[in-house]
Amino acid sequence: MPYAVLVTGASSGFGALTARALADAGHTVHAGIRQTTGRNAPAVADARAYAEEHGVDLRTVELDVSHQESVDAAVAAAGRIDVVVHNAGHMVLGPAESFTPEQLAEIYDTNVLSTQRVNRAVLPQMRDRRDGLLLWVGSSSTFGGTPPYLGPYFGAKAAMDHLAKSYAVELSRFGIDTAIVVPGSYTSGTNHFAHAMHPEDTATAQAYDTFYAGLMDDVGKALAALAPADADVREVARTIVRVIEAPKGRRPFRTTIDPADDGSERVSDLADRVRTEFYERIGMPDLLTPRV
Repeated sequence: MPYAVLVTGASSGFGALTARALADAGHTVHAGIRQTTGRNAPAVADARAYAEEHGVDLRTVELDVSHQESVDAAVAAAGRIDVVVHNAGHMVLGPAESFTPEQLAEIYDTNVLSTQRVNRAVLPQMRDRRDGLLLWVGSSSTFGGTPPYLGPYFGAKAAMDHLAKSYAVELSRFGIDTAIVVPGSYTSGTNHFAHAMHPEDTATAQAYDTFYAGLMDDVGKALAALAPADADVREVARTIVRVIEAPKGRRPFRTTIDPADDGSERVSDLADRVRTEFYERIGMPDLLTPRV
């Protein structure tokens, strides 16, 4: 069954790959991209060319997840939306102390508050239909290894994960499904690190160089060494397609794709089992699966 899917943050990386993989699978895809007539005009042109070359229904829509007006306009333009892929996100690089509070607010806005804007725009139609799927693209850092100099990003992704878990039970009786797809660290194939935010407080950042000079290069090399040579970032997109196409009520709640194996899956399996046991103990196991 083909779905109408809205993918946020679809100009590059996981978002662009996912939009193309879903379109290839026969779904109607609305690729949410901000500044479609500005800096991301090449991404829009690439998506259009891909759609024409492959004969798929891949559309782009102006979508800045940091502004409710833009989100509302994008959802209105798309019309019916069966699935939302919460993919938009922003990376940071630098010692946590050197980021201003305003910078942390910006990171949390992009990685967490953006999902709330999109949900408030899309969920009314899903609740009316008693059907739909929210798919959240998380991070293995939430339960796995957390290398230094990425703290604000890790904090935001963990916050998003907890928000997703709350939405899951609150939407289940409306027949709306929830899935979390958790990529590990991919040091190639995305623009996360190239587009990362750097600290505004450069003096504090430089103070850390006294003891941590070259740390980020070392971390990057270590992460790259953990991943197998054949690690393919496209597997994240393929996994998202498989989760979306699984039958309602039988979709996996969490799926981890972590070629570096930072321990996330082992911890999240336990955390999700505790979550299941808790709802059984309070006599509300029905909240764990969407009403079909």
